[in-house]
Amino acid sequence: MSRFFWVDEDDAVAAKHGGEAHGAHKWGLPGARCHTCGATWGGAGHQYPSVDLSQLPERKEFERARPEPFTEFARLRELVRPLAPPNATLPPGTRFGPLVGTAFGKLPAFSWIIEVLLVRRETLERLQAEGVRGLLGCRTELRFRQKNPPELLELQIEPLGRLHPDCIPSDVPPPCTTCGRLDLTRPDEPILDAASLPTDLDLFRVGNFATMVIGTERFIEAVRRLELDGLTIRELPTR
Repeated sequence: MSRFFWVDEDDAVAAKHGGEAHGAHKWGLPGARCHTCGATWGGAGHQYPSVDLSQLPERKEFERARPEPFTEFARLRELVRPLAPPNATLPPGTRFGPLVGTAFGKLPAFSWIIEVLLVRRETLERLQAEGVRGLLGCRTELRFRQKNPPELLELQIEPLGRLHPDCIPSDVPPPCTTCGRLDLTRPDEPILDAASLPTDLDLFRVGNFATMVIGTERFIEAVRRLELDGLTIRELPTR
């Protein structure tokens, strides 16, 4: 039976290294003001750094970070949909293009900017050589202050699996039929929905809680063999 692990930032390791990275993606969908549920919101954990909007005539409209009425958000989403992965849901707040910002100092093998996961190029190549499947490293535009900086790549980690309904409180209303918002706080004891989990990827996000990054046993074993730091690891049950 397959095993799955929630991976997150190891704050103690990050502090020990002393380096930091800060940045934001070049483009993004705005937050949305929904006329059905009344919420104004933008989701986190939906990043597609491989999606290049530079040739889109309307690209300037994706550089503004302010909430829009849902109809305007939907118009912008349809403009970018042909450039995005086929099954991407593209909720309000989805980000595109390279991470732009600054970095300094020494960083662990895996470093984070909130829910964005960064790796050195050599780390990615070592994981791929170990047989880890489906890792897509995308260039960043992070400016380092030191000479001979590492080449940092952002891992594009798509939201694909789901939390099992058994760990979602019964009083949580269903997603909004218009904007898709699910008013859900992360469960203390998450359970993954086994039938929803991808079988050809070793790193993915939880589709209905996209800030959670999940690694397979193959990924975790490779991380441990290579002694890569920067991650906390917690096994999660499936049902």
